[in-house]
Amino acid sequence: MDNTHSAREWQHIGAMDLNSAEYLQGMQPIPVEIICYHCQQSAEKHLKGYLVLKDVEPLKTHDLRVLARMCADINPAFEAIKVNCAKLTIYSVESRYPVGLGLEEQDMHHALTNAREIQSFVLAQAPEMTNEEAHKFSTHDGPSL
Repeated sequence: MDNTHSAREWQHIGAMDLNSAEYLQGMQPIPVEIICYHCQQSAEKHLKGYLVLKDVEPLKTHDLRVLARMCADINPAFEAIKVNCAKLTIYSVESRYPVGLGLEEQDMHHALTNAREIQSFVLAQAPEMTNEEAHKFSTHDGPSL
């Protein structure tokens, strides 16, 4: 079964999450928690897209460590991003509620770096997930705040 279209949809939404995170850096005050959340969501969608591409039903989880392990079962190269995934997992829910994570801009910059690295890694492993729609939403094309 060719799951390329579905995988591209996951990638497209993941790219929009990452582009949203990039764009939100222009706000004052900077919504650090929301940016970190979008970084986690971007990584989650890229990993789930890879699983869909490989005909594996992704678990309904926000734990990037679990998703990365599932991907590594298919392609051991995914071990390379397990640390990135572990660092972003905490932002899946905790950053959306007033539980006192105490995030700072440095955390946001690390989250953006991890999300970019995961996106690049997944697309390097599965270039067929890339489509032209995802590139329409480049952070460089949007209006400035």
